[in-house]
Amino acid sequence: MGNISLDVDRSQPSTMDSAPPVPPSSPWLPFESRRRARDEKREAVLRAAVQLFLEQGYHRVTLNEVADRLNITKPALYNYFRGKDEILFECWSMGAELVDSVITEINAGGGSGLAKLRKLVHAYAGLMATDFGASLVRFDLRDLAERNAGVARAAKRRIDATFRQYIAGGIDDRSIRPCDPKLAAFAIAGSLNWIGHWYRRDGELSPTAIADEFTVRLTDGLAAAGRLEMTKKTPRAPQRRNSGRKTTGKKRTGGGRG
Repeated sequence: MGNISLDVDRSQPSTMDSAPPVPPSSPWLPFESRRRARDEKREAVLRAAVQLFLEQGYHRVTLNEVADRLNITKPALYNYFRGKDEILFECWSMGAELVDSVITEINAGGGSGLAKLRKLVHAYAGLMATDFGASLVRFDLRDLAERNAGVARAAKRRIDATFRQYIAGGIDDRSIRPCDPKLAAFAIAGSLNWIGHWYRRDGELSPTAIADEFTVRLTDGLAAAGRLEMTKKTPRAPQRRNSGRKTTGKKRTGGGRG
């Protein structure tokens, strides 16, 4: 029997050699998806924590309770935050960022000082009826690390300065009658901040209805005569929640405790 040649023609590429290797499937998500998932979980921790802090008070809440509400273990929380005081600051920061966004939008829109003030009062009142908004006035800055407390105090000063700026601008453009911008800002901000203390989700007034009422009550007294006539309309009763349902017991007014 003759010998069989096993020589391979190297000039032609082998089908096996030319096929690209198939990479193994990875159990890990792409980086952007992992980062997005981490951000969502981090925000979920903040939402659970801020609810507990507002319900029970910061010092009464433990990280175990936060973890239980999220159906995770306490050690899992440390993947996102170093401790409870950092969670407290981040909850406060979420509220501050909401206010900053409102101010940026108002400044970009322009308008008279009175128009800007009314927009800020309305938006701020609505934010006070949210968990992160209420955290701006319900949390004690003394519970924060000194550095974070300094950041929070600076943010409060910026908000106060914005109220004064709009009022002073309104005096200059004559949309607001002459007054002391500092005292007027204190009066307005003080009233708005209390919404964060007394507002309850099961109250009769919605956040929008409360914001509408506060905007009228807190700015009409400052409006110059001509501007006041432009907004004077027949008063309309604020819309209440569950208005078609009978209620029993003591009624709540304005979303408060009653």
